[in-house]
Amino acid sequence: MVTRHSVFDHPKPALPPDDIARLLLRDYGVSGAMTELVSERDQNVLVKATQGSFVLKIANAAEDRDFLALQNAALTHIAGVDPHLGVQRLIASRDGRQICDWSSPTGNHAVRLLTYLPGTLFSAVGKTPTLLASLGTFMGRLSRAMQGFGHPAAFRPGFLWNLDEVESVKPWLADVVPNHRAMVGRIFTRYADRAAPHLARLRTAVLHQDANDNNIVVDGGEVTGLIDFGDMTHGRQINELAVTLAYALLDAEDVYKAARPIIAAYAQAFPLTCDEAGILFDLVAARLAASVCISSHRAWEFPGNDYLLISQAPAFRLLDRLDRTNPALLAAFARQAAGLDPVPTHDAVTAWLSSDDCKTAAMFDIDLNRSGRCLLSLAEGAPGMEHAKDPVAYWAWLQDCMAQEDARFAIGLYGEDRDVYKGDQFTTAASPEWRSQHLGIDIFLEPGTPLYAPLAGRVLSVVDNALPFDYGPTVILEHRAGVDGPVFWTLYGHLSRDTLSIVKDGMDIAAGQRMGSIGGHEVNGGWAPHLHFQIITDRLGMVGDFPGAGQPQLWPVWTQISPDPNLILRLAPESYHADPTPPDALLSRRARVLGPSLSISYNKKLKIVRGRGAYLFDHTGRAFVDGVNNICHVGHSHPHVVDALSRQAAILNTNTRYLHDNILDYAERLASHFPKPLSVVYLVCSGSEANELALRMARTVTGRRNTICVDWGYHGNTSGLIDVSPYKFNRKGGRGQPGHVEIAALPDPYRGPFKGYGAESGIAYATSVADCIAAIRDKTGEGPAAFIAEAISGCGGQVFFPDAYLKTAAEHVRRAGGLVIVDEVQTGFGRIGEHMWAHGPQDVVPDIVTLGKPIGNGHPMAAVITTPEIARAFANGMEFFSSFGGNPVSAAVGMAVLDVIEVEHLQASARETGADLKARLSALMASYDIIGDVRGQGLFLGVELVRDRNTLEPATEEAGRIANHMRGNGVLISTDGPYDNVLKIKPPLAFGLTESRLMAEAMAEALAAL
Repeated sequence: MVTRHSVFDHPKPALPPDDIARLLLRDYGVSGAMTELVSERDQNVLVKATQGSFVLKIANAAEDRDFLALQNAALTHIAGVDPHLGVQRLIASRDGRQICDWSSPTGNHAVRLLTYLPGTLFSAVGKTPTLLASLGTFMGRLSRAMQGFGHPAAFRPGFLWNLDEVESVKPWLADVVPNHRAMVGRIFTRYADRAAPHLARLRTAVLHQDANDNNIVVDGGEVTGLIDFGDMTHGRQINELAVTLAYALLDAEDVYKAARPIIAAYAQAFPLTCDEAGILFDLVAARLAASVCISSHRAWEFPGNDYLLISQAPAFRLLDRLDRTNPALLAAFARQAAGLDPVPTHDAVTAWLSSDDCKTAAMFDIDLNRSGRCLLSLAEGAPGMEHAKDPVAYWAWLQDCMAQEDARFAIGLYGEDRDVYKGDQFTTAASPEWRSQHLGIDIFLEPGTPLYAPLAGRVLSVVDNALPFDYGPTVILEHRAGVDGPVFWTLYGHLSRDTLSIVKDGMDIAAGQRMGSIGGHEVNGGWAPHLHFQIITDRLGMVGDFPGAGQPQLWPVWTQISPDPNLILRLAPESYHADPTPPDALLSRRARVLGPSLSISYNKKLKIVRGRGAYLFDHTGRAFVDGVNNICHVGHSHPHVVDALSRQAAILNTNTRYLHDNILDYAERLASHFPKPLSVVYLVCSGSEANELALRMARTVTGRRNTICVDWGYHGNTSGLIDVSPYKFNRKGGRGQPGHVEIAALPDPYRGPFKGYGAESGIAYATSVADCIAAIRDKTGEGPAAFIAEAISGCGGQVFFPDAYLKTAAEHVRRAGGLVIVDEVQTGFGRIGEHMWAHGPQDVVPDIVTLGKPIGNGHPMAAVITTPEIARAFANGMEFFSSFGGNPVSAAVGMAVLDVIEVEHLQASARETGADLKARLSALMASYDIIGDVRGQGLFLGVELVRDRNTLEPATEEAGRIANHMRGNGVLISTDGPYDNVLKIKPPLAFGLTESRLMAEAMAEALAAL
């Protein structure tokens, strides 16, 4: 067996040119110009012959012939597997030999002739990203080509350059210069701790293992060839890439930028395993450590060879950078560059955090979702950055901003590239790039604000990181993703000193348990008061501290190490994006473009950008409990409704002059919710269109025009409907009562002459309808065409009619030959809980019922339901047609709404939630005399405010203040009624018991603030 130093101890061949010429002619029949090439232990000669260019390799006399056979076999194998891969080809001698012989004073030498690879050496060209990627591709192809190749001579026990045996050179650590010895020792320790335990699981192969700058051939800006298979050995497959990187990174300014294209291209040609990528840089460092140990030992053996020590300088520089770079971060980087997950547990952790199984507790006493917030930036040039280095001035500036926006907290962005992190303390060893990209979310709150754990876990560490611009008091909690999922951590920085005594290392902590407070600038590292909140999936071996910012170029890595903390905070996505057109910028434009007669709610205007369930979200991401938008009946953006709309819209949307299943299926299903004989359905696009059609029907069928309506009623925005809507024609801008319309008294059991909800009161109010009929007869000599009434008077002040009112009124109208129209445009579809339709408690079957608003959950559709008899009489030859009414998309939407009402039991939910809310609001009457009445059923409620419960003086101004105060607390209601003193509550039916509690609490706070 050849000893470790036998080749180096034996003099290299030095054949004179004449001998070389005779050898070439004798064995290969080749002659030509010859040029000596550089070689450490052999003699290599470039031969330019008429047949082409070749390299004659005259081996050291101490070289193992079996090892030369290994090289020949490898080159032959590669030529067969990947014939276009740029490696040399063997030229057989005249008599067919791959190895010839020549004797000289330095011994007997094995001789081989190989093709010449033209180009420039890698060492002589600039290292562009394209060149580095081509290097990775070449070496990946080589590794792929060598799969399946084997040879007995590849097993080389004691071979110094085999990375698998790197620890065999560790005794020579003593020969390393003293100022680098400890560093090299740490590299060996890193190898033993991080790499060696994984070796048994790694793939093996026969490797080239010497892709250094002078063995790589470049042509046209890309790697085209690899020479010198003299260090071939059998070893761990990943060693091939590690050795390649060890050389390629020697003089790189930025380790990451140089390594990424090599690793990525290599892995694309020859994919890595997670284990291989995880120890790649440990092997790179180990190769460099072995190199300096070997060269140091050889320098000791050959003290006159100064080059041996001079050549170590680049290796020591790279070793120093790798030594000062977190090895776990390098592992994550390598995995990401290789197309693998940087953190193998990341997906499991984030999936659990995103699931319904993960229940989070509030981190602060204020509800972050429903509280006003400011979005701030610490990027270069952002507002307030002139104060950024002075925490007191910055906090004062931020408080002013928060006051202007009615904000209770401010948000600092995850992933923001921050100017405040561009200083010496944020530099790194592996790259000149600053750690400037924020890895957490900042929540700016008053110093001393209590902090609670969002998830149950264990306290991993409580440390005061007291250096300037560090975290100050810091808590890291350890959690588990589910019962048997992976472990992860959450970090809380910039806390108060009392935090250090509230929690201790190792203690268990429950979700919602107090864990500390927000610290002031005196203790929190010198920042304006805020919480830095961060998720960690890989601690990178660190305890007590962790980077809060990372290099931008490593963002794909850092996002897996520290994923978005909003997975736990769960603020609306709009919270993290500045809206370029806030409300104030839209107001004048709205008035100009849409017209000033279109009203807008609240003193401080809302820009609503999204809705979900019972919540609306403004442009800042703030969530508002929606207590007033009854149009989105089953909840804003209900996925089943959205899906039905989008699926049908992608197939067909046309009018009703063609046959289609959707309209018939929907009409039959809708009619099934009505008592007989109501069974014929007309589909239109709005409540106004439905009521207009209902009046046209009544007038056509009866041949009459005069109509009775209820005072303060509102039925739509067409001219014909304004005529039957006292809410419009008897108020500002209206023209008064038309001559063909009679107004029946509003049957108001609270404010009207007949009190209470009993049948006696209802019958009494119905006499007003009889009086209207008499008035019409006096004028025309005939009865009315129709009596039209809302099932519940909304604009009249959320007024529920007393029992028997509609039934008795209908009897009067029908005796006079008129038809009864009940307007369910805003009251139907289970809203009142006990009944599907709000006229249900009145024990009456109308002649015509109109539906709108909730029917399509915000999609523009409406319906008219009537009897077959009326439908036949209406068909007098004049066609009824609504261009878009009943189109396939609208029908699909209507079906979806009915699906949700049934599947999610929304009618029962409205009954239960409405009873809870009504009880909560009624309980407030004991404390607040201003509440005169709490009325309604299900989720159609009204709270009437009066300054005196005896005189019923309306508290109009107070009602407006309460609505605006509740808006400020994240709950939306409105006012209505003849005096605008009734708080109207008619939320989406997705409104549940939680929202009921929030609304009652917000109303109590608003009442207390009057």
